[in-house]
Amino acid sequence: MAERQHGRAGGTVLAAGFMACVCLTTSGCQSSGAAADDRRPAADPLPALRQAAAALVAAGTSKAITSMEMATGGTRVTIRGEGVYDYTRAVGRLKVLLPQDPAGRAERRPITELLAPGALYMKNRGAGVPADKWVRVDTATLTDGNLVTGGATDPLAAAEVLLGTRTATYVGRTEVGGAPVRHYRGTADLAEAAKKASPGGKASLEAAAKGFATSEVPFDVFLDDDGRVRKIRHRFSFVNGSQKATVAVASTTLLYDFGTPADVRLPPAGDIYAGRIAEE
Repeated sequence: MAERQHGRAGGTVLAAGFMACVCLTTSGCQSSGAAADDRRPAADPLPALRQAAAALVAAGTSKAITSMEMATGGTRVTIRGEGVYDYTRAVGRLKVLLPQDPAGRAERRPITELLAPGALYMKNRGAGVPADKWVRVDTATLTDGNLVTGGATDPLAAAEVLLGTRTATYVGRTEVGGAPVRHYRGTADLAEAAKKASPGGKASLEAAAKGFATSEVPFDVFLDDDGRVRKIRHRFSFVNGSQKATVAVASTTLLYDFGTPADVRLPPAGDIYAGRIAEE
C-alpha cells in the first residue's frame, strides 16, 4: 500500500505554476482537463479536506490497515492492525497486533477491537479476562478520546480530525495502492474538529483536545478522485502520565476495497467483562 510520488510542489503556488510551465514549452498549448484538475486543489484545499469524512460515509464501507508508532525509553514501538469499517454506522472491527514485550517472551495474541461511537470493545485485552469476554471502554473518559489508546485510530475519527483543518497545502499527485490520489499536508485543531464532528465522534475529539499536550495535529492525507481518504497520517503529542514527558505518536491509516462487506456486530451486555483487568 505504498505511495509513489509523481510530482511534488513546495506550496499551492508551485503546484499551479508547474502546470503553467508545461504549457509554455509547447506551441498552442490548450488547457487540458487534467491540468485544470491539478490546479484546482492547489487553489484552496480546505473544502476537500473538510468533506473527506462525508466522502467516506457516502462510500459506505472499506478495509483498513493501521499502524501506530511511538518512541519510548529510546525504543521505537509499532502497533499494527487490520480489519473493516462501516462508515454509515460508524463501527469497525480490527485485529491489533502488539509488539513483543521487552523481556522477549512469546509473541502476544492479537487483540480484537470493535470500534463504535463512544465505545471501544476489546477481546484478549488484559490478564484475568475470560477468553470469551469483552472489555468495554467509554472513549469519552480517555484523555486521548481513543485516538491513541487502542493502538489504532478509528478511521472515521481520523477523517473527522480534518474538519478542524486550519492550514493546508497541496503537495502533488501520487498513488496509494495503485489508486491515483492528491497529497495534502497541513495542521488541524482538535477542538475545532469536535465542534463539527458527527454526534458519535464529538465527545472523543473533545476529550482528545483537552487531554493531548497540544490540540494541534499535523497531518498528511491522500484523497482519491472521489474525495475519499486512501491514506492519512497524524502526529499526536501527549504527556506520559508516569514520567510527565511529552510523547510523540505517529498514527497511519490506509483505506481500500471500498464497498467490501463489513458486518460488525457489537457484543451483548452479557458478554462484557465487569471485573478488574490486571496490568500486563
